Parts: sequence; structure tokens; C-alpha cells
Amino acid sequence: MKLKSLKDVKNLRNKTVLVRVDYNVEIKNGKILETERIERSFATINYLIKNKAKVILISHLGSPGGKKIVKFSLKPIFKYLNKISKQCVYFADDCLGEKVVRQVAQLKGGQILLLENLRFNPGEEKNDAKFAQQLASLADLYVNEAFSVCHRTHASVLAITKYLPSYGGLNLVDEVNNLSRLLKGFKRPAVAVIGGVKISTKIKVLENLLKKYDQVLIGGALANNFLAAQKIDIGKSFYEKEYVGLAKKLMKKFSRKLILPIDYKVSQSLKSSVNGRELNMAGLKSMRDRNFYLVDIGTKTEYFFEGFINSAQTIVWNGPMGIFEIPEFSHGTDYIAQKVAIHSRGKAFGVVGGGETIAVLEKLKIKGWPDFVSTAGGAMLEFLEGKILPGLKPLMKR
Repeated sequence: MKLKSLKDVKNLRNKTVLVRVDYNVEIKNGKILETERIERSFATINYLIKNKAKVILISHLGSPGGKKIVKFSLKPIFKYLNKISKQCVYFADDCLGEKVVRQVAQLKGGQILLLENLRFNPGEEKNDAKFAQQLASLADLYVNEAFSVCHRTHASVLAITKYLPSYGGLNLVDEVNNLSRLLKGFKRPAVAVIGGVKISTKIKVLENLLKKYDQVLIGGALANNFLAAQKIDIGKSFYEKEYVGLAKKLMKKFSRKLILPIDYKVSQSLKSSVNGRELNMAGLKSMRDRNFYLVDIGTKTEYFFEGFINSAQTIVWNGPMGIFEIPEFSHGTDYIAQKVAIHSRGKAFGVVGGGETIAVLEKLKIKGWPDFVSTAGGAMLEFLEGKILPGLKPLMKR
């Protein structure tokens, strides 16, 4: 997929550039808890500043439902931007209106203005043309630097591209280039490791990767659906009953590619591992007391999965292997994270993505090891389904 890049613009001096960033980050008591997306956006911001453009940053935060709600204000982001930026960052307490127009008019080349939360206006999530036109009227060019929202049909992602010359930001282009390498022209063996909770959000990714890849290793609560399809008791563990039939079909169709855990860590409580123990499949089948949870993959599964990971020339990982938030149940996720990262650092091309997955890499201090770490969640998954995302389509070179 070839995109129109910001670098294709020959002259940016004194041009007003509207940059869609994704600053939808976790904030607690005014403190930003995750800064990765903000810091990555500065590749594009600094490029624009260097070329003397006037920069207007637009983003959403949370789901205020078209209303101005203080806790969803971008003011904490504004304060953080001023800490990390070499330039002074200005703030507009709305995203439209006469005051915003005046602030934009006062901008000089190399200066930055952050507008207030786009979702304070109901037109954003409705992909409203009038709202998009009003945003577009502020600038000469539009740059999408928010790959993580490219699966949304929102005004600042899609409708706005009808009213301004539109380009991909530096990190967005990088995201697309790296994720594209997972779907076309990749080296074999190709292995995917997919975990997490809901199979409903990942079923299409599983289907696409099972068609393309040599093995797809499945962990976390996703695997519970496949156990249920085999009528194996999973106790009180989470699964999605309506997807059991589909899981059964996938197992039959891709019996040699779809790789499930061969043992599990089982606990009678989600608060403590006091009763935790490892059971192989025979042990799990013989369980009579349904008062248990599958909380992690077992040691044998770790080694089993490691064998596939070590054979890979291409590898992608998304989603934890168990209830990793509880330290006692995090071993499987940590183990797989280390093996994927080490192997990606070596001979394999490796991509890791998803908020929970990145959190594990950060905890283990190995985030820099994979070839690429995607900050996107839903957008990454939909891209790996083989879809052309709504936000990318207008940026494609014809």
C-alpha cells in the first residue's frame, strides 16, 4: 500500500497544517500515565516545525458524547506538550469558533496550537461534513498522524479529506509499511501469537492469518472458546458462547495451523494463586469441581510455543497469554514476550502491537527489541484482517 506522505509536500513554509494525532491516553488526577503515542507524534511535528509550517494539532480523548466534560479536556496533554516540545505550544479551549480562528491567524511559522477535544462536538463521531469543512477552513493541508483511529469513520479522519490536500504523517506511513510486511511478501515460516480476552474482536484476524501463515498460536481467554468447542470443561473461565461453533469450524479447517495450549495454570481464585496448579489436557478433562479458572498457559505450553517462535522468519504478537495483570498469573505472557522479542531482535522480522502487549514489553524493558511496535489496537487488528481502513483510503496514491 503506497500512501501520499507528508514528505511529498515540496514547500511547507508558512503553510497551516492540520495534524490529526491520537492523544487518547490514560490520565489520572491530571497525570498522563502513557506517553508513547504523544512522543511518537513528534517525528511529524518536528518535521513541520523544521520546515516552518504552522501546526494545528487535533485529537479526541475518551467518549464525552458530543458534550463538553471537564475530565475529557486536552489541557493535561497541552501541559505535557509544553514540557517535551522545544517550541511553545498554545491551547484553544474549543475546536471551532471565532476565538479559534483568531488564534490560528496569529500563528507564525514553526509554532504549535492544540485544539480542544474534537469529541466535544457531536459532528466528529457522526463524520459530519459541515464539521469537517469548518475544521478544514483553518488550514492549507491535512496530515493524518493517527493510525490508531484510521478504522473510524469520523469527521477528522475521513470527511475532512474531501476538503483539504491530505497526506500521511511520518509515523502513520511507518505503521502501514511495517504492518504491510506482515501480509505480503513475508518470509516463511510465518508465525502469529494471538492472545487476549474476546475472540469476537479477533476472529477475522485469526481467519486471515490462518489462511496466510504457517502457524497461529492462541492463548489467553481466546483459547477457552476452542476448549469449549471440544467440550472440555473450562470451569468459570470467560468465553463467548456464540463463537464456539465458529471455533470448531476453524479447528477442523486449519487443524495443522491452529496451535492451542497443551497445559494450563489453574486457580480457584482470581485474587490469589494459593490454589494455583498446572494441569495438562488429561488433568483438565478429569476435573470434577467446576469452581476454577484458567489463568495462564502452563510451562509445557511455554516451551511448545517457543519452538514455533524460534523457527519463524516472520512473527507478529498481539494479546496476553493469561490474566497478566495479576503477577502470579503473568509468567506465560512474560515468557512469550521475551521469546518473541529476542527472536525479533535476531533473524526474524517481528511486530508487536496492542496496549496490553506494549505494557508487558515496557515492564520487561524490552520494548526496543522487536523490529516494530505498533501503538494501535483495533486499527492494527482490522489492518491485519486485510481491510483497507477508512482513514487510509483517501491517502492512497492512485
